[in-house]
Amino acid sequence: MSGEANCWDNAVVESFFSSLEMELVHTRSFQTRQEASALFEYMEVFYNRRRRHSSG
Repeated sequence: MSGEANCWDNAVVESFFSSLEMELVHTRSFQTRQEASALFEYMEVFYNRRRRHSSG
């Protein structure tokens, strides 16, 4: 990574997580509500709150 003030720093990572989210959420059926809830919790807690954001 090249540091601050470079908007392309996280472009590859953002693209990867976008693809991962698409594969995990939109292309599968969940066996139980608990399984879907666990995936949502992971994405909301880790993916959206803990990872570094390029906009922040």
